[in-house]
Amino acid sequence: MQTLLVASRKGLFVYRGEADRWVLSAHHFAGDPVTQVMTDPRSGHWYAALRLGHFGAKLRKSVDQGRNWVDITTPAFPTKPASGPLADDPTPWNVELIWSLTPGAASEPGVLWAGCMPAGLFRSADGGHSWTLCRTLWEDPRRLHWMGGGNDYPGMHSVLVDPRDPLHISVAISCGGVWQSHNAGATWALTADGMVADYLPAGSAQDPNTQDPHRMRQCAAHPDVLWVQHHCGLYRSIDGGKRWTGIAPPAPSGFGFAVACDPQDPQRAWFVPAQSDSHRYPVAGRMVVTRTDDGGQSFTVLDKGLPAHDAYHLVYRHGLDLAPDRQTLAMASTTGGLWISPDAGDRWHCVSRDLPPVAALGWVLA
Repeated sequence: MQTLLVASRKGLFVYRGEADRWVLSAHHFAGDPVTQVMTDPRSGHWYAALRLGHFGAKLRKSVDQGRNWVDITTPAFPTKPASGPLADDPTPWNVELIWSLTPGAASEPGVLWAGCMPAGLFRSADGGHSWTLCRTLWEDPRRLHWMGGGNDYPGMHSVLVDPRDPLHISVAISCGGVWQSHNAGATWALTADGMVADYLPAGSAQDPNTQDPHRMRQCAAHPDVLWVQHHCGLYRSIDGGKRWTGIAPPAPSGFGFAVACDPQDPQRAWFVPAQSDSHRYPVAGRMVVTRTDDGGQSFTVLDKGLPAHDAYHLVYRHGLDLAPDRQTLAMASTTGGLWISPDAGDRWHCVSRDLPPVAALGWVLA
């Protein structure tokens, strides 16, 4: 029996099951938008990020698998300075959205990381009860050149902790490229070389600071292997992000938002293609998932059990996730579809067509 958390515009849904048999077992925060969910493999605790409009972003935590929830401190920016180089910063110093929640290393049981919109990185040392802004990245003058990628402000949607080294943090920003720190955020390097943004003039298309990675994933057993679904195609790095190599776009499209990768096999990853930035739905209305088993040299188109026509779903950045068994794959869309595959995408079972728009999925890891 496995447990899947589904963060949606109308609350957090909990599904339990296996193979083609899944049931809705709980619904938390009914009516409230949930933007991110995370289960901590070190403690078993569940975390949910909410976006409550006038009341702002909120964080809630459960230590008993959802039976009870408590409010915990939400990351917050300091007051914007009235003078100095950041006084004219057009970006609001207010957390609009918690877009990423990531547990720290096994050796740091209380450490959590949160990526937000605007694109700030926060660290907690006490399980989310207090947060500290990573000022070195936020105050880097290059941040002022970041852009919103489909949003008013740049956002940090991917935060990775190297399983070999808890001080090695990698983040992806839309639109602000990929950044890495090897000292827990004391200093940062911009590491998006090789990416190309064809939405920019030719002279600046390779600027690493204005790239738009939609989602970044890391192979846990081979942490130097990173995958990115970029606004302009697919990328892979085999040297920890020092250099990115474009992957020839698989049919039917190289555009999309979501990517998942196998935690043990550095050659295997999944993507959900869509028809261009201007459409943002499956090519020709046919919904598919693509999988590579050879590091992006070739792809298999997976569609058994998925809508074959008249489908206008979009899968968000966090709407595709692989279970700990490395075979069960879940996918959910902006139009309320939820599918689960028991065999790495070869066939899909429709769990629901009637959910609210889904922002994120998360498997219970413990």
